[in-house]
Amino acid sequence: MRSGNIKYWLFQIAGWGLFALINIFFAYSFEQMNEPEARRITFTKVSIFVLLGIFFTHLMRFVIIRLNTLQKPIEKQIMHFILLTTIFSVFCSIFYTELCNWMHLLNSKEQKFIDKPLLLILNGTFLFFVNIIIWNLIYFIYHYVTKSRKQQLDTLKLEAMVKELELQTIKAHINPHFIFNSLNSIRALVDENPERARRAITELSTILRSSMQADKSESATLEKELSIVKDYLALENMRFEDRLRVEYQVDDETLGLSVPPMMLQTLVENAIKHGISRQIQGGVVRIVSTLKDNFHELSVQNTGYLNGYVNKEGFGLSSTTNRLNLLYGNKAKFEIKQAAPSLVEARVQIPLGGADH
Repeated sequence: MRSGNIKYWLFQIAGWGLFALINIFFAYSFEQMNEPEARRITFTKVSIFVLLGIFFTHLMRFVIIRLNTLQKPIEKQIMHFILLTTIFSVFCSIFYTELCNWMHLLNSKEQKFIDKPLLLILNGTFLFFVNIIIWNLIYFIYHYVTKSRKQQLDTLKLEAMVKELELQTIKAHINPHFIFNSLNSIRALVDENPERARRAITELSTILRSSMQADKSESATLEKELSIVKDYLALENMRFEDRLRVEYQVDDETLGLSVPPMMLQTLVENAIKHGISRQIQGGVVRIVSTLKDNFHELSVQNTGYLNGYVNKEGFGLSSTTNRLNLLYGNKAKFEIKQAAPSLVEARVQIPLGGADH
């Protein structure tokens, strides 16, 4: 037996059992159970009422399922419930009246209407209608809440799937972007210095291997990301030689913290492309990682100028913003600014609490 059926029968027994207890309690309260015969009649009539209630509500549930009532618009559901409640209340009342009459359980007041069965049936119909409408309300509310929860779970699963697809799409763009930049660097070395070009290819293969491993997860430790960046900067150093100086200001306690894969790589690429490559004398690329106010603050500084304008549509910046929004919601922060007269800073602040799932 499925867990849903077990729960249904537990509710059936508990609900109708509570009805029986309430009726017996009131019978004792109004001194209708003083005589053994009165107790027998009361217990028997309550038992018949409960058994008929269980049987016909179970039959009604079968009809509700067959008619697919719970999947219809709310207006039709209400109409179905009222109609079914009325029909089954009449049937319950007819069976109840006939059984009580056959077993001689009718009291003196009810005996007066024995020749007017319609009145007895109408009276019984009202009693059954009240109880069955309560049963239907509970049944409807239970399935409505269950359906709403299922829809909420399905919505959350769909949102998670969309978020996963968006992240994978962004990653699919990041790696080709990085590869093309690196290949351009290698191409510049092929004729000028073949030996250095071969070393550059080795560096690139190391970087690609690392980036492929990072692409399997939504986060990576800063230590692993720094390893990739160091390989990349070693490659770019062959191109820029003395024009590129690299500095690291990394707190050891931040090395084990999680960051989006290839994000630091993207910021460093941006610093090289829009900063160092445009400076005749070259400049510095500084990577800073520290903890500040419950945030992991990661920044890439480079010699250069914004000239009061930041191209937020540029791939490096837009991909960083999108990834942070997808992973951390509005908890993470990203900005790029002129930190000093000749120093541009791209700063990311990641909440220490982790991703926003």
